[in-house]
Parts: sequence; structure tokens; C-alpha cells
Amino acid sequence: MKEKLLKILENSYSPYSKFRVASIAVMNDGTLFTGVNIENASYGATICAERVAIFKAISEGYTKKDFKELYVMCDSDKIGTSCFLCRQVITEFFLPENKVIMMNPKGEELSVSVRDLCPYPFNEESLK
Repeated sequence: MKEKLLKILENSYSPYSKFRVASIAVMNDGTLFTGVNIENASYGATICAERVAIFKAISEGYTKKDFKELYVMCDSDKIGTSCFLCRQVITEFFLPENKVIMMNPKGEELSVSVRDLCPYPFNEESLK
């Protein structure tokens, strides 16, 4: 996945932060959906790579629990983690035991379960 993420990083639209992020959502059937961060001069209109990949899958007809794992790469020497907006979306569509694999361009990675990334999720149970 490292090489795919490096290639996808090139599509990032990040003229303001210069912080490129790429993501790949892997579905249970093996289909891959890619995403990059897309910034906007009105910062609130910016969207993260993780949500782009997840929303692309949903827009193509996939549903909750069709997701297997999520890969994320930040263009940094450090291993970046998903922001809390993305973590909220991840908890909506992934099972607690699914993996989120975060990498840097050197190939160093951190793999955690959704449960560990989001130990106190706000989900459908929170609304009852």
C-alpha cells in the first residue's frame, strides 16, 4: 500500500497548509477507494483524505460494515493520525475491530483498531 499511497499523495490539493494526505479504504470484497485532502480558501470547506475515501465508497453503494481497513499517509516524517472529524466518520462505517493503518512516506507504520483509535465513540447507541 505504501507505493499506492505515495502515488495518491500527488493528487492532494493543499495549497494553504502544504500538508498532503492520502487514504485508501479497503472494502471486504477487495475494492479500494482512494482519497486525498482537498483544501479550500474557506478553511471550513476543506475535507480530509479519510472522509473522501469513505464517502466515495458510500456513494458507490457500499454500506456500513462493508469496510475492512483504512490506510492513511501524511506527507511528513512523522506518522500522522486521523483528525477527530475523520474518527467520527470512521466509527460510523467501520467495525470496532477493523484496522486503521497510518504510515509515513518512509514506510514506517502504526496499525491500530478502530476501538483503540476511538475508545469512546459517539454512535447510534449514544442517541438512545
